[in-house]
Amino acid sequence: MPSFAEAGVSPRTLSALSAQGITEPVQVQAEAIPALLAGRDVVMEAQTGSGKTLAYLIPLVEKLPRGGAGPRAMIVTPTRELALQVEKVLRGLSGDLRTTVLYGGVGYATQRLALKRGVDVVVGTPGRIIDMLGQGKLSLSRIQYLVLDEADEMLDAGFAPSVEKILGLTYEPQTVLASATMPSWVTSMVEKHTHDPVQVRLESNHADLLEHGMLRVDREQKLQTLSRLLRRHVGSAIIFGRTKHGVKKLNHSLRQMGHNSVELQGDLSQLVRDRTMDSFRAGRSQILVATNVAARGIDVDSVGLVVNFELPDSAQWLTHRVGRTARMGELGRALTFVTPEDEPAWVKLSRQGAPVIRELDTKRLLDDGSWNYLQGRPMQTHAAVGPRMNRSRGRRWAPKRTR
Repeated sequence: MPSFAEAGVSPRTLSALSAQGITEPVQVQAEAIPALLAGRDVVMEAQTGSGKTLAYLIPLVEKLPRGGAGPRAMIVTPTRELALQVEKVLRGLSGDLRTTVLYGGVGYATQRLALKRGVDVVVGTPGRIIDMLGQGKLSLSRIQYLVLDEADEMLDAGFAPSVEKILGLTYEPQTVLASATMPSWVTSMVEKHTHDPVQVRLESNHADLLEHGMLRVDREQKLQTLSRLLRRHVGSAIIFGRTKHGVKKLNHSLRQMGHNSVELQGDLSQLVRDRTMDSFRAGRSQILVATNVAARGIDVDSVGLVVNFELPDSAQWLTHRVGRTARMGELGRALTFVTPEDEPAWVKLSRQGAPVIRELDTKRLLDDGSWNYLQGRPMQTHAAVGPRMNRSRGRRWAPKRTR
C-alpha cells in the first residue's frame, strides 16, 4: 500500500496528518487519493469508520488554491452533525482554507456573514444550501470540487430534488460520491452525475466483528425488556426508534426508569443536539435514543451495543444503524426487536436484502445474560475475530473492550 507521500500528498498536508497521529493511509485512502489528485471523479463505497472523509478531504486541501473568489469546493451531507464533523476534520488539515457550515435549525446571520466575507469551502445540508441560494447569498458557479457524502441518501427521494437543483447550478466539477452502501438503483444517478468515475469498493469486515441477534417480544413487553437489557450492558449504547415523537417518548420512559439516557431527533434545536452529542461522546450519558439521524456518519467511538427498538424503513437503514458498533476493529453487538405486529415489515426488510439474523433465547438473555440461540443452537462465531472471542456456548453478557 503506497504511503501518503507516494500517493502525491504534499509535505504541508503530511505535517498536518502527522500532528494528528496519522502516518499511513488506510485502504480506501490509498485507492481514492491518487485518482482524485489526478482529477478523476470517484465513487467510494466503504463501511463506516473506514476513512472515507480523509480520502476526499486530503485531495481537496491539495488541489484547492488559497484565496480568490469562491466558494470553489462544496461538501453536501444529510445531517447537521455530519456537516459539522466534516468541517472540523477539514480545519484540522488546513488552517488557511476559509470554510463555513450551512445547516438549518439556527439563525441565518452568522452563516450569511461568513459567506459575505468569502469562503473557499462550503459544507452543508441541502435545505440550508437551497435557502442561501434563494436569498442570493451563495453562488455555485465557481465550484470545482463537489462531494456528496452519504451519497445514497443524497440521491434518494427525500433529498433528490434539492440535490439535483444544487448540482444543476454547478458547471462540471470534479465529483466524489461516498457512502457505506450504494444500492443498485444509485447506478443510474452515478452515471448521470459523474464522468467515467474510478470505483473504490471495499469489502466490509463488519460482519466478522458484529454479533447481531433478534429478540421476538410482545409489544407490551418491549420497554421492560429493553430496560433489563440495558441494566446488564456496561458501556455505551444507541437505541434506534422510527419517529421523532417515539424517540422523545422512549427517552422519557427510560429516564423515568432510572437510565442515564439522552435523545437525538430532528425537533431539537442545534444547541441541544450539540449538547446531547457532547454528553454521549464524553460518557456522561451512556445511552443515546435516536432516530435515523444518528445512523449516518456520526463519529462516536466504542459504542458497544446498538438496539433496533423499532424497525427501520429499509434494509439500507438497518445497515447504517448497526454500523454504529463493531467499528475500527472493535467487537460490537446489535439487537433487533421484532413484535408480532412487526412481522410484515420484517419480511419486507428481508426481501430488500436485510441480513439473516439468528433468534436469541430472550428468557436466557434476560435471566443470566447468555447469548444462546433458540433450540440450544450454538452462537455463530467468526474465525476472523481471533482469540478475543469466547467460543463457549452460553457466553455471559459483557461489553466489548475499549482502548
